[in-house]
Amino acid sequence: MKNTIKAEAEIKERYERIRDSLNERARRLFAASEALAYGYGGIVVVSRATGLARRTIGVGIKELRSIEAGQEVVPEGRVRRPGGGRKKSKDSDPTLLSDLKRLVESTTRGDPESPLLWTARSQRNLIAALHEQGHDISRRTLANLLKELGYSLQANRKRLEGSQHPDRNAQFEHINETVRRQLEANEPVISVDTKKKELVGSYKNAGSELRPKHDPEEVNVHDFKDKELGHVRPYGVYDLQHDEGWVNVGINHDTAEFAVESIRSWWDELGKTHFPTASSLLITADGGGSNGYRIRLWKVEIQKLADELRIPISVCHFPPGTSKWNKIEHRLFSFITQNWRGKPLVTHQVIINLIASTKTKTGLKVYSRLDERDYPKGRRISDNELARVKLVPDKFHGEWNYTIEPTET
Repeated sequence: MKNTIKAEAEIKERYERIRDSLNERARRLFAASEALAYGYGGIVVVSRATGLARRTIGVGIKELRSIEAGQEVVPEGRVRRPGGGRKKSKDSDPTLLSDLKRLVESTTRGDPESPLLWTARSQRNLIAALHEQGHDISRRTLANLLKELGYSLQANRKRLEGSQHPDRNAQFEHINETVRRQLEANEPVISVDTKKKELVGSYKNAGSELRPKHDPEEVNVHDFKDKELGHVRPYGVYDLQHDEGWVNVGINHDTAEFAVESIRSWWDELGKTHFPTASSLLITADGGGSNGYRIRLWKVEIQKLADELRIPISVCHFPPGTSKWNKIEHRLFSFITQNWRGKPLVTHQVIINLIASTKTKTGLKVYSRLDERDYPKGRRISDNELARVKLVPDKFHGEWNYTIEPTET
């Protein structure tokens, strides 16, 4: 008994001395060699000394004997036999990743200036939901898959996002399901919004970029608008199916007429090429701003566009106070902001070039143009004009979800 304890201590000392310099296979072979040297009961003793499983040591012994017999089991440069090791959950369960993505897709939110997404669902709830769908998954595997999808888990907490409508979450689910059906039918789905107004000229732009030491680019001390250059209002259109962005850079007012003209220009430049046989168009938009659900001009202009395209146009608005949840914020505007960080937006052409040069590793492409047309504010729409809009409200919150049919000619 004393000899066994002494031998175990000596093996442990030798193992700990070199453990950090060994890879998985080398540790296995070291343990196997010690077990063979010990003799009968060696696997048990070495297992206690090294913490390696008895089965692992047994595999190592087989490898040693194969090596001695001139039959190498593991090819040179490998740690395991080809195909060895536990398979990843997403490989052994091919629908796991897609099912997890569907669970969190409808409840994502985040800072529009950051591409990082997060979900308010807890690990426990996500695991329970996946178990109901027949998936066997641990918390560690879940965390790895969420990281791969670009999400991080956060504790539930209230956020100051304006008033909270009682049907807010139900509307998110409605939008998600509507978008899913449209994409499955290979019909166009776009997310639209106006990016924040930007001053044109030599003004400080948030962020920093690499420059020679002690040689920062000099900009104006005060952010007073240049009367000649003015400002720009970029209106973005994000194509969910093709991971493609279109930004119409306006120099005038952000009106509903400007918003719909931006969608029209996207269709003319990109949309009709991608969707030559489209029979419908789905737009997801914020509940306020130039494309708000209360804006009469927005509906009148969408009617004009539907008549031009000769297809129905459906609109789903996000509930009040949830503008940060719009896909375009995370998948387009955040990357544009990162691309031009620390660069003064000195001219219109610089802005167009910076927007159009925005790319991501996942394949995002962005196109942009300058819109110099005038869009006057204060245009009023009468009740008669609104009544001519062929608007078909959805059964669920028809003020947020509706379709505008083309006028028959």
